Amino acid sequence: MQSTVLLLGLFAASIPAVPLDQQPLVADLSGDAQISSELLGASPNTLHGRFLHITDFHPDRYYKAGSAIDEGKRSCHHGKGPAGYFGQEGSECDSPITLVNETFRWIGENLKDQIDFVVWTGDSVRHDNDEHIPRTDDEIVEVNEFMSQKWLELFGKRKNPTGPGSIPRVSVPVIPTFGNNDITPHNIFRAGPNSWTRKFAEVWHHFIPEDQRHSFVEGGWFLSEVIPGKLVVISLNTMYFFESNSAVDGCNGKSQPGYEHMEWLRVQLQFLRSRGMKAILTGHVAPARSREKNNWDETCWQKYTLWTDRYRDVIVGGLYGHMNVDHFMLQDSHDVEIEGAEKTTSGPVTTMSKEDYLVSLRNQWSELPSPPSGVFEDLTTMDESTEVGPAKNGKKKGKKRRKYLKKIGGEWAERYSVSLVSPSVVPNFFPTLRVIEYNITGLENSVFEDQFNYLDTDDSSLLAMEEPSPETQKKKKNKHKKKPDFKIPDGPSRSAPPGPAYSNQPLTFLSWTQYFANLTQLNHTVGSEGEEPRIKYEIEYSTRDKGVCQMKDLTVRSFLELATRIGEDGAVSKDVESDPTVNKKQKVNEAWRTFLARAFTGFIDVDDLDVDMESPVQ
Repeated sequence: MQSTVLLLGLFAASIPAVPLDQQPLVADLSGDAQISSELLGASPNTLHGRFLHITDFHPDRYYKAGSAIDEGKRSCHHGKGPAGYFGQEGSECDSPITLVNETFRWIGENLKDQIDFVVWTGDSVRHDNDEHIPRTDDEIVEVNEFMSQKWLELFGKRKNPTGPGSIPRVSVPVIPTFGNNDITPHNIFRAGPNSWTRKFAEVWHHFIPEDQRHSFVEGGWFLSEVIPGKLVVISLNTMYFFESNSAVDGCNGKSQPGYEHMEWLRVQLQFLRSRGMKAILTGHVAPARSREKNNWDETCWQKYTLWTDRYRDVIVGGLYGHMNVDHFMLQDSHDVEIEGAEKTTSGPVTTMSKEDYLVSLRNQWSELPSPPSGVFEDLTTMDESTEVGPAKNGKKKGKKRRKYLKKIGGEWAERYSVSLVSPSVVPNFFPTLRVIEYNITGLENSVFEDQFNYLDTDDSSLLAMEEPSPETQKKKKNKHKKKPDFKIPDGPSRSAPPGPAYSNQPLTFLSWTQYFANLTQLNHTVGSEGEEPRIKYEIEYSTRDKGVCQMKDLTVRSFLELATRIGEDGAVSKDVESDPTVNKKQKVNEAWRTFLARAFTGFIDVDDLDVDMESPVQ
């Protein structure tokens, strides 16, 4: 308890004065009441079919409202200027504690009783961009302890709340992950066990299942069984895949932590397959790969894409942060070179290059196999009725359809996998958070319980599972003249149905709702009429919204259809057609336009971007 009080004292002492009183950092933590009393008797949850993905808080205890915004620096620490009470939207300043506190308050009042678990994808410390106040190891630990305490306040309860020495735990699983700024120096994460994996095993001990602590200390990775016997969330340490981490060297060398991490992931996915369970993959740095930018070392991207293809019957989806812009990416299994690939060198996606990066994605999507007219509608109809077949469309159209389906990996588009990137709380644009809805048909009465004995990675049964059958060994020997120095997983059984990422079934992602806080309005109302300053998150959009980017569900095929529309040449918009004063030859791709507006959380007017709205740039 003494360390907690000391931590709060450090925070209180370090926050500069602002025009209005800051809200308290945490709830009353006096005595043993570390968790608010109304939560102590919280009852176990039944499933709601929704979970929260939140990322990149970047809390900054030195943020000063009314300070100057230095060009090219994330400071808002010094001088006088326009820095807002809740943060400065559209800047490179980090998040004031007021924004963090208010975000948790809003979640508590609006989402807490409607979600099943939380995916928290890292970067929970400020950037190290103020040479006058350099970050320290102690600060990083203290701020992450503060953030962990916020989750305990929100979802905390106690075992034996009336007994002595009661232990706080969470009533809803919270799955954290390392961000590239959650360490010092930023980006540099050495092979584990190391001081960071040991320290964060303590900081996050409420969130890491006891049987996963060994894995976490070994390399900062672990998994959490969020629906007993049905679903796990796997927290990847993407720092070992990150191109900017100069302390490691990819995923091919057996001495490298990236190699070990990929082997660990393969074993977990194989074991989940044997148990008939599914997995969500989460991490901080997204596997972005385009002609312009690569986030991951190529050898790690190759293995990840191979794994997601071979375990497509197990993986529900991938969730990432880091990039601050709202978008998704397709991994194409046709790009996998099983025998290895040469490394490419490219820096991370920077703030200045976000437009170029999105354009490069669109260029990729413009090269996707071109679908025959109406093919997606036909496939949807086939999903819903077994009476409909390709023959009714005529032989010629049926041939085109079959050719297209062969290119995309069959009617479920199993050639591809998808990674989703959520924008950030830190107001590079507007602060955001995302609630994802998923299918819980038949699972409604499942209950999360604390500390499952899920998976002992030293179990000899896992070692036995590693040995392929003689038939598989013979087949692989004949198929590959040069055998790679890692095990290539078998894909799903030919008789296996498509996984939840490909067809709508229990655990399939159905939609998401994106919430944002309009700081331009909120900062202007601070102090008006004597009201207490409050953050209000409102709906920016839902993937179910009618329009050119509407999605029936979040299956891979739905994303492929959307990517295809975004990658198409522009067409004459309806607004232009109805306006007699506008040149009718003017074209715009409305799907691309909507995608861009959402990417920047509605903060930027897409008309102000130096981006072609008509045709991809080849």
